[in-house]
Amino acid sequence: MTIWASGSPYEAYVGRWSRLVAREFLPWLAAPSRGRWLDAGCGTGVLSEAILREADPAEVVGCDPSDGFIAYAREHIGDERATFEVANAQALPFEDARFDAIVSGLVLNFLQAPERGLEEMVRVARPSGTVAAYVWDYADQMQLIRRFWDAAAALDPTARDLDEGRRFPVCRPERLERLFRDAGLEDVAVRSIEVPTVFRDFDDYWAPFLGAQGPAPSYAMSLGEQQRVALREQIRAGLPAADDGSIRLIARAWAARGTTGLS
Repeated sequence: MTIWASGSPYEAYVGRWSRLVAREFLPWLAAPSRGRWLDAGCGTGVLSEAILREADPAEVVGCDPSDGFIAYAREHIGDERATFEVANAQALPFEDARFDAIVSGLVLNFLQAPERGLEEMVRVARPSGTVAAYVWDYADQMQLIRRFWDAAAALDPTARDLDEGRRFPVCRPERLERLFRDAGLEDVAVRSIEVPTVFRDFDDYWAPFLGAQGPAPSYAMSLGEQQRVALREQIRAGLPAADDGSIRLIARAWAARGTTGLS
């Protein structure tokens, strides 16, 4: 079972890297200033915070089904232009054509029906509005998680069935593009965004996997102590540690954007 409930463990796990992706993602959208934004599946508010800082919005509304994530966002983002509420991206509690830009960071793969989520995002977009999202490239170059599952599968073949790279087809660019086109969006474009993920040492890499936030950490914490130690050492042996102990990997996200029609 995938658990998304508490803000601090999520931030340590992937939130800090999502912030780096958001910095490149938002300028690519070229959305006009003073717009009304929706961050669908806002999590801890990583993308909402970037919008407030970089996009000059009139309003940012963030929604997420996790009470813990919404509490974290409310506590850490005090900008009066931002509001956060508990809601599911597949059933958005907003009227049609309310927002100028609807964005979603690292969410589509975790929706039971991603096509329904995108349909809802299109519904609440104004004519000629922007709809955009990014997802991790779990199948290849989201290296911190790719290294985890490759090591896990070497020790436990059943772990392959939990690997996001196998479970989530939307993590591939052609499937992401098709999802946006099937939703009726126009001028659809897809691009990769690569950011560095630099860990101080192995503990900085490994500790977030003990937080039980997301598929890989949930799997790690489901293991017995001996199995978890074996997995830890299997991963450690395969990581490229520098002389100072630091570990330098990359994280690739696939991003997609499109616009709604005039009516």
